[in-house]
Amino acid sequence: MHKIQELIDYVFTTIPSIYLIIASTVVFVVMTTFVYTMRAKASNRPIQAKKIILPPLFMSSGMLMFLFDEFQVPWTQVVEASLVGLIFSAFLIYTTKFEIKDDGIYLKKSKAFLLILLGLLVIRMVGKIALSNTIDVGELGGMFFILAFSMILPWRVGMLVKYKMLEKSKVGKESSL
Repeated sequence: MHKIQELIDYVFTTIPSIYLIIASTVVFVVMTTFVYTMRAKASNRPIQAKKIILPPLFMSSGMLMFLFDEFQVPWTQVVEASLVGLIFSAFLIYTTKFEIKDDGIYLKKSKAFLLILLGLLVIRMVGKIALSNTIDVGELGGMFFILAFSMILPWRVGMLVKYKMLEKSKVGKESSL
């Protein structure tokens, strides 16, 4: 743990913050592209409950970043980032739709999802640039992680609820035949 802290200290003291912001933005763009690609591929196969709920579980390991001082965020900023994440999740929940086909339940393709992802990308970039003058880069990274997690978790729970309701109605229709 001490070696990791030394590495983090080295990165945050030797690399100018603007480069860290640029690097994190590039990583976010790559991740956004990956998420959209995965979602497009997922719409070609039936979806399962575990595929809905696993991403936030895997993402929760990122909370380990808060063990290090550079990423720790004051409680007021935790609340702010969480509220913004919840607001964004509402758009994702609203635009996520499923459909029943012969061999299962599928995620419907949505142009709105792409627009929301691009909007989040723009908001994140503008937010990082605007806030990087007043908030340390590590703390800003922590805030954006909290925002992302508080957006993804309710969205995936909402997806799971919609999926289970549709699955229940599918089973009801099949049993009445």
